[in-house]
Formats: sequence, structure tokens, C-alpha cells
Amino acid sequence: MIDSLVFIYGLVLGSFFNVVAIRLLNKQSLAFPPSHCVHCQHRLQALDLIPVFSYLFLKGKCRYCKGPISPLYPFGELLTAISICFVYKKVGLSLELIPSLLLTVLLVISVLTDIRKQLILDIVTFPILGGLVISRLFIGTEPFWYYMLGGLVGFTLLLFIAIVSKGGMGGGDIKLYAAIGVALGPMLTIMSLVLASFVGAIAGLLLMLTGKLKRRQPMAFGPFIMVGSLISYGYGKVIWNWYMSIFL
Repeated sequence: MIDSLVFIYGLVLGSFFNVVAIRLLNKQSLAFPPSHCVHCQHRLQALDLIPVFSYLFLKGKCRYCKGPISPLYPFGELLTAISICFVYKKVGLSLELIPSLLLTVLLVISVLTDIRKQLILDIVTFPILGGLVISRLFIGTEPFWYYMLGGLVGFTLLLFIAIVSKGGMGGGDIKLYAAIGVALGPMLTIMSLVLASFVGAIAGLLLMLTGKLKRRQPMAFGPFIMVGSLISYGYGKVIWNWYMSIFL
């Protein structure tokens, strides 16, 4: 029962995060105007705003003008619900749920903005980074300095990659990894970057083989950062112990 409620709340939050991503990218107010069709500007009603189900019921088209609705809307809703359920199952109703949810919110919104315009916004990253720092003062299995070291490691690693790649990594990614570092600590932050790079390389290769991505064409790295970070957060210690048992 609780798991179902968490998933439903996640869908609702995902709908809101879609709005946050789109309006911040367009430098619009989060509150005004009310939700509307981007094609005909018709104000959307309650039945048009049910997460995922409205998209399926309307077959991906506006009820009023039949214009196409971006699949990124249900994607963002499902991504949020699945991610929140994942961290909830890992930490339960404990204080650790606070930094884990802050991290999840940051990752979801970053993915949604990165996919749309390949931007990760400071206006989202900085407040959540501050919230993570404050939460780590009181919450965590490691001392506070350990998580601050994680933030430094995340920032420094991405900055180094950006310098070496001559702009291959954006400034938004660098600051995002500082926040990830505060949430995970140094060891899991490094692991998340390794996993993100591995998954990103495979995805990039598959996209090039299918002709959907050209060589040297920019690709949003945010989704892979999210995958690497959540896997590291949930299973990092298990992966590390497995690695140590095999190779050492």
C-alpha cells in the first residue's frame, strides 16, 4: 500500500518537474500562466493533467487542437516515480530519505532540462546543493567532512574532464557532480562517474550504429549521470565488495 502511494506521489511530482524544467528553460514563471497546450494555448483541465494516463487516453494528442504532446511528459512522470520508489525502497522512512530525495529531485530535473536543451541549470543545482550540505551536517553514516570531500572530488573530476576534453563537459555537469559528491561521498562519486561513462559510451555507440547520432554530435550526458549516481547510491558498496573479491 505504501509503495503504491509513493509511486502515485512520484507521478504527481514528475508532472510538476516537467513544468519546472520547461518553464525554467524558457525563463517563465512557475505559477503563471496555468498549464496550457503549447500549440493552441487552451488551458488544460483536470482530466488533461492526470500523469501518464492522460497522455495514453488522449493518444499523445491535445484534446482541443489535436496537436502532438511530447512523450517527454510521461517520460518525466515515470522517471520521477520510479526513481523515488527506488530510493525509498533503499532507505525507507529514515532520515537518509531527506538527502536521497534531494539528490533524486536534482537528477530528475537535470535530466529533463538536459534532454530538452542540453542544459543543467544552476538555479536548480545550487539550492539543492545547499540543502544537501545542510542535511549532511546531521544525516549520514560517515562524518560531515567525508561528504564535503565527495563534493570536492566530484567538482574536481568533472572540471578536469572539461579541461582535457576542451569543452566536452559543460559547466552544469561540473556543478551537478559537486552536489552528487556531497550526497554520495568520494568513493561512490567516482564509481558513479565510471558507471555513467560506461553506460553513456554504450548508448552513444548504439545510437551511432543506428544512425540516430553522428560522430562528434553532442549528446545529453544527464541521463547517464542519473543512472550512474542512483546505481552507486543503491548498490555501490555491494559492487565495490564484489569487485574487491574478484580482482584483489
